[in-house]
Amino acid sequence: MSGPELLPPLLVPRALLDPGLEGLGPADDEGLVAVRLEHLQGRISAIHPWPKPGDSAQQQRAVAALPLAITPPVEPHAHLDKPFTAAAFPNWEGTVAGAFAANIDEAQSRDLEGVLARGEQALELAWSHGLRAIRSHIDSLGVAAAPSWEALLNLRQRWEGRLELQLVAMVPIQHWLSPEGEQLAQRVAAAAGVLGGVIGPPFASRRRDREGLAALLHLAERLGCAVDLHIDEGSTDPGRGVAMVSRLMLERRSAVPLVCSHASSMSLLGDRPCQRLCEAIAAAGIGVIALPTTNLWLLGRRADHTPLLRIHSPIRQLQRAGVEVALGGDNVQDPWYPGGAFDPIELVRLATLLSHVVPWQRQGLAAFTTAPSRLLGLAWDGVLRVGAPADLLVLGAGSWRQVLAQAPQRRLLRGGQWQPPPASEHPSPLLSSLLHRP
Repeated sequence: MSGPELLPPLLVPRALLDPGLEGLGPADDEGLVAVRLEHLQGRISAIHPWPKPGDSAQQQRAVAALPLAITPPVEPHAHLDKPFTAAAFPNWEGTVAGAFAANIDEAQSRDLEGVLARGEQALELAWSHGLRAIRSHIDSLGVAAAPSWEALLNLRQRWEGRLELQLVAMVPIQHWLSPEGEQLAQRVAAAAGVLGGVIGPPFASRRRDREGLAALLHLAERLGCAVDLHIDEGSTDPGRGVAMVSRLMLERRSAVPLVCSHASSMSLLGDRPCQRLCEAIAAAGIGVIALPTTNLWLLGRRADHTPLLRIHSPIRQLQRAGVEVALGGDNVQDPWYPGGAFDPIELVRLATLLSHVVPWQRQGLAAFTTAPSRLLGLAWDGVLRVGAPADLLVLGAGSWRQVLAQAPQRRLLRGGQWQPPPASEHPSPLLSSLLHRP
């Protein structure tokens, strides 16, 4: 058996390196440190500072020419049953009502072959862009439910060992009060899935929302499932659904792993009410998945007006209160959002503009890496330590400033093996010699 292999030197965010490591050099103003990683049999076997103490001044200066590397990001919220359907089922107005109507039309024609083909295309894109895990919500009522679940379960098995796929049953929250809801929950649990539900838009708030949520939590507790809610994705009743979930979780002292996806209308609260709700969410142990691209595309629209109030999760306020927050891409080229390509680096670039979440801050980077890893209960939290997977996303950029200036090329290390670049790509100077550095 061959010995450990030493990777070329790289700039890695200190936040993604074992906090117990000693002897690393100081991080630069973007939180990056130069290291050399050893790997053996697909796992990190050692992490060395670079340059080493006593190395030449030339090597010290060479740090400025190193590429930036992160651990593979996680997509915490997608819809793999409907990507790439925007052309056939457009939502020209870009409204929630238009998206819902087009989604219903698309679902009537959804079949096994179509979901398989689109899902495979989506996973290939995600894999090539560096993602290592995806949680996908599935429309789980009506004629679209059976082919969507069959196709995505098939894809989950097909991609096992490469890209982890989690599946969530998405239904109106009151469905869990019905016998059909109980049967669906049992099928989802048998498939190692996640129970979901929609509270708020596109559905009107109803008096029985709390009863539906209580029924969902009871099923999740009994069946051992996690819960992921679509909630408060609108511009009315600010934070109503999230407040209800927080109260019920605290009353029940529930240990169900629960995340609230969207929580967009919280941004309409004043500072003090928002702070109190963030603190309640933290006390209830709830995570939040922010989805700025779809929310900022759909919400706050007025005819012939540029929206001055942007409605999406109050990410920084939630983090300051101690809530674990992840950022996701949500819809990709479907009636809910016409853009996207399952590209986490493009999402990082957009989030700096849309949400002022910046990757050179620990919590900003965590929203794409360690936070979604924890919220999805993944085996690896995305931190490089001895024994961690030898998996990296290496960028053709030497700083976060360069990442923001221009979308960088990338190289992927998976299980200690460099993945071949696209045949049509001309490598950037920063990456061209990556595999041949001494």
